[in-house]
Amino acid sequence: QVQLVESGGGLVQTGGSLRLSCAASGSAFSIYTMGWYRQAPGKQRELVATITTGGSTNYADSVKGRSTISRDNAKNTVNLQMNSLKPEDTAVYYCNARHVIFTAKNYWGQGTQVTVSS
Repeated sequence: QVQLVESGGGLVQTGGSLRLSCAASGSAFSIYTMGWYRQAPGKQRELVATITTGGSTNYADSVKGRSTISRDNAKNTVNLQMNSLKPEDTAVYYCNARHVIFTAKNYWGQGTQVTVSS
């Protein structure tokens, strides 16, 4: 079992930056692929970025070049630095942990709201 707690959301103007953090507790953090997803009102949850246990990253095209995902296995944290924010980035952002072998072990945080004003 993994518990995930996000922080760092808020209200920011277009062009601004935010850093989201996710603190994990419970099972061994280093054997989980970590990710950030988001869900805007009326839309499906979508991938923002993922980072594997080895540090390989993957980004949605919509945030590529503007966002950086990182993890600290010693501190059990994963961060998402978002720059040049746009109104279309407005959403609830969720932290995700997926076991690298037993993929049914898939956990979500409660979400943190990001609102980008125009």
